[in-house]
Amino acid sequence: MLGTILIFVAVGIVALVLFAGVAVMAVGGETSARWSNVLMRYRVVAQAAALAVIALVVYFATRH
Repeated sequence: MLGTILIFVAVGIVALVLFAGVAVMAVGGETSARWSNVLMRYRVVAQAAALAVIALVVYFATRH
């Protein structure tokens, strides 16, 4: 149960950062130029963390 919640939280954070990046690109201009690359880096870090969470949950769930 805790593992499922952790996975949903991790994926939710990735989705929020992704949608923030899309919104910034839609605004365009100076805001887009300043924040697009920063949000892309945050998304990559969030995805790596989400993969680590998923791997740990699977590891501990299948451990005998």
